[in-house]
Amino acid sequence: MMTYTYAYPRPALTVDALILAGKPENRKVLLIRRGKEPFIGKWALPGGFVDMEETLEQACLRELREETGLILPHLSQFRVFDAPDRDPRHRTISVVFYGFTDHPGSVAGGDDAAEAGWFSLTDLADLAFDHREIIEAFKKNHP
Repeated sequence: MMTYTYAYPRPALTVDALILAGKPENRKVLLIRRGKEPFIGKWALPGGFVDMEETLEQACLRELREETGLILPHLSQFRVFDAPDRDPRHRTISVVFYGFTDHPGSVAGGDDAAEAGWFSLTDLADLAFDHREIIEAFKKNHP
């Protein structure tokens, strides 16, 4: 395994999964309740940090499986969210992936997610990080 040493600070790389279920007129989005700080107890998109040996899509599929139990064969890349203050811990850049399923399946919180559930896109709670902005941007691009 390689050791990395850098003289200058570097941003962290994360992935987030935007998973939608149902028909367009009554779509639901998959969210997890955060079990750790920051934003403990708030709802968020499933996601997390990318490991050194995986692709971005592999990382997103892994985080989705670990945090919700949902297994999908693949995801599509939506876009990058990179506001300098999007994560209060440090500079974090997130690559957001999305996927669709016909029917919301059974999900359960795992790993660092206290719980998981499906929520109406029209009635979202106060979300962690910039996840409301991510969902709104997706809705504009994928009505």
